[in-house]
Amino acid sequence: MQRPSRAVLITGISSLSGLSSGTGRALALRLHRAGWPVYAGGRSLEGLKDLEQEGITTLRVDVTDEKSMVEAVDWITAEHGAVGVLINNAAYSLNGTIEQTPMDSVRQQFETNVFGLSRMTQLVLPGMRAQGAGRIVIMSSIFGLFATPGRGLLRGHQARARGDR
Repeated sequence: MQRPSRAVLITGISSLSGLSSGTGRALALRLHRAGWPVYAGGRSLEGLKDLEQEGITTLRVDVTDEKSMVEAVDWITAEHGAVGVLINNAAYSLNGTIEQTPMDSVRQQFETNVFGLSRMTQLVLPGMRAQGAGRIVIMSSIFGLFATPGRGLLRGHQARARGDR
């Protein structure tokens, strides 16, 4: 029996805006230095150059783009048999009052923070099931625990995801 894949795919390490928090980047470096095969995914390959120089494989992964997600999972599956660990780190905060925030902005945030991560999870699960092992980590925000002015939409959907009323 073949050993389960240890390949780690981390989403959301670089954005087109350059406003990534650094959590995914720090995680990629730590896991890589500990000997894990790490695939750093982000919407901007330019923003991943430092990780590539460290020896980390970088992939263009946008969780709102089905093709990029499928290609990333297929690439890792071809090299390791499956994605062994998925760290869903891609997300962003939408600031503004509920009353004044355009619904198109809210929909786009849900495409990234909810539907994109759900789809990424769907894509890796068959490989994990086939090998009988795998881990999925979904990063969250401290703002899911308490409200601050101007973040009503963020707090609302995170509370619903946890089952709060």
